[in-house]
Amino acid sequence: MATTTTPPGGVAPIRKVRRGGPAPVQFYRSAIGKKWVMGVTGIILMVFVLGHLIGNLKLFISKEELNLYGEALRDVPGHLLPRTVLLWTVRIGLIAAFVFHIHAAASLTIQNRRARPDSYKSKRDYIAADFASRTMRWTGIIIALFIVFHLLDLTWGPANPDFVRGDPYNNLVYSMQRVPVAIVYILANIALAVHIFHGAWSMFQSLGWNSPRYNSWRRAFAVAFAAVITIGNVSMPLLVVTGVVN
Repeated sequence: MATTTTPPGGVAPIRKVRRGGPAPVQFYRSAIGKKWVMGVTGIILMVFVLGHLIGNLKLFISKEELNLYGEALRDVPGHLLPRTVLLWTVRIGLIAAFVFHIHAAASLTIQNRRARPDSYKSKRDYIAADFASRTMRWTGIIIALFIVFHLLDLTWGPANPDFVRGDPYNNLVYSMQRVPVAIVYILANIALAVHIFHGAWSMFQSLGWNSPRYNSWRRAFAVAFAAVITIGNVSMPLLVVTGVVN
């Protein structure tokens, strides 16, 4: 049995209790582990956002192309698997990535606050901090709320009075013809761009791929990726609400 010797002052030393568990769990509990999880899940979500954008841009080709794309997502990979099985597998994976991304971000925020209980000591320090990094929490909340609305609007239908299952083109057009909805989509995608910019910039650092020689490339990649996502996503509600796409 281990004993603890009380020093002359009469105060027993505080012993750290190490929590057990599998190696991956212990790794995730560390700050480095959470940063890795944020980086990996961030990459997964960025790939999804890009793929989602590319598919939705078929809106500008024709109604038939967008509807065929929506049908293909349910039927992939043809007769190799039952219908929608692969689609739901991807959805579950994305949900898991999203949950871990949020949990890791929240846990790191709490750890940082405990390590530095005082906020920026001066206004100058606050201004010097990057705007995107300072607003990550709020843009993250906006994105999470927008995803819920987006699903209710174009996937499940309760938020879209003209929703017809299996008709993504008309569902999208009917929804974004409403000015308030178009504004919501535009503002939410601007928030997404700010979030993606900082995420794309910092994910390399989270994964340990950080070198001053590559910082210019990292910033260029972050700016370019955020710009592509913003222009592509904002163009849809903007062109629909103005009547260019009908």
